[in-house]
Amino acid sequence: MSTDLAFEIRDSGIAGKGAFAIRPIAKGERVIEYVGERITHQEADRRYDDDSMDEHHTFLFTVSSRTVIDATSQGNESRYINHSCEPNCESEIARGRIFIFALRDIAVGEELHYDYAYQRSGDETAKDEAQYRCRCGTRTCRGSIMEAMEEFHRRRKEAQRKKAAARRSAAPGGVTQRAERRTVSG
Repeated sequence: MSTDLAFEIRDSGIAGKGAFAIRPIAKGERVIEYVGERITHQEADRRYDDDSMDEHHTFLFTVSSRTVIDATSQGNESRYINHSCEPNCESEIARGRIFIFALRDIAVGEELHYDYAYQRSGDETAKDEAQYRCRCGTRTCRGSIMEAMEEFHRRRKEAQRKKAAARRSAAPGGVTQRAERRTVSG
C-alpha cells in the first residue's frame, strides 16, 4: 500500500472496507487513479457472474465499450472507495485512465465515496435491485448503486433522439420517407 495517500483503508459502515481521509483533501484535488488489469467486457462477464452472487461485489470499472479495469488484479487502494448517493468524490475518465477527484473539501476522518451509478438496461428484476442495493444511508439515498431511474429514462430518450436524427440524415435529401409521403399527399 502507498504511504503518500490522502486516505487509509479501514472498516466501513457502508460496505466492507472503506477509504477514510487522513489529512484534509481540497475540493478538486485528484485523490488517486483507479488502476488494475485492463480486460474486455467478455472477460469481466466470465470472471464475475452476477447471477451466481447473492450480493454484487466486484472491483470492476468500465473505461470504454471495449475496456474494463479489474482492480482485483493489479489494483490499488482506490478499489475500496465505496458508493454513496451523496458523494464527496467523482470519477473522471481521461485518455483511457480513471481518476478520483474531490467534489468538495473533505475533512480528516471522513469516508471517501463516489456515485457508482451503474447503467441500467431497463430489464432489471427484483433480484437485480436487491443485489445492487445501496447502503449509504444518506437522506437522498435512492436505494440502489445503479443510476437513478430518471437518468436511465433521460439516456434512453437521448438515444432514441439520436437514432431518429440518424435515420433522418440517412434518408434521401435528409427527409424521412414518412415525411415525404406527408408532403406528397398533403
